[in-house]
Amino acid sequence: MSSLLEVRGLGKTFSAHRALADVTFDVARGEAVALVGESGSGKSTTARVIARLTPPTEGSVQFGGARLSNRAFRARVQMIFQDPFASLDPIHTIGYHLARPLVIHKRVTNKSELGARVRALLEQVGLSAELVRKHPHQLSGGQRQRVAIARALAVDPELILADEPTSMLDASIRIGILNLLRDLKEQRGIALVFITHDLASARYLADRTLVMYAGHIVESGPSAEVMDAPKHPYTKLLLASLPDPLRPFTSAPISSPSKSGCPFASRCPEVHERCTSLPALHSITTTRSVRCHAVSASS
Repeated sequence: MSSLLEVRGLGKTFSAHRALADVTFDVARGEAVALVGESGSGKSTTARVIARLTPPTEGSVQFGGARLSNRAFRARVQMIFQDPFASLDPIHTIGYHLARPLVIHKRVTNKSELGARVRALLEQVGLSAELVRKHPHQLSGGQRQRVAIARALAVDPELILADEPTSMLDASIRIGILNLLRDLKEQRGIALVFITHDLASARYLADRTLVMYAGHIVESGPSAEVMDAPKHPYTKLLLASLPDPLRPFTSAPISSPSKSGCPFASRCPEVHERCTSLPALHSITTTRSVRCHAVSASS
């Protein structure tokens, strides 16, 4: 599959805090890639840099092999945020939220067509067209998130960046949102970058999973392989902390990653002398990579 998104050597520093370091990965057309890790691991910063909401300190992001104007980029890449209530203006109706991107990006020619497109968008995400006159506070959390997804779909994007889209929802509602995202991927060929701390959701939705710690990618590979046979000590820790597949992983935020060498060394149960130097993200199979001195291709 050809690459739709190419992220190369991405770095981001806020004051003295290095939030991202040498983040490199591709997303193919129609592929879902999950970025997983604890709070503070760099997942959301990666998404915000890709979305051009935060400028990178170093590295590059290429979309479709070309540099795009902001308007063209916004039409092809859309973002869904964690809190659907905060991302929807409480003053305006649901109809207004869905009509606005259609008008801005000139996807309709008259009011009649605009109304039909808005109603169709609601139906595409499993909502009643009668919600057009409602305000965000009149909807449930799951309904609001579906509206946010419908708004993203309005401009026919090729890539959706979904930043913790289910973390504020109950388990019964969460699976419905995951099914909706999976349907969009399979039926419309939309690529997804799925940001989550929930490994069960990553396995369910994503073709590949990238595990992040302290701004570094420490492991990557097909989601089922990463979950069934984790190689990096941090991935093993995440999976050991997930007793219930319907409950998201929770942990204390990263407080003190190692200042030099492997960032996970201060917490790693398998630490040894070589960990004073930063390991490279190296391939151990044709589909899997690990940033760990202790893991080799024969592991």
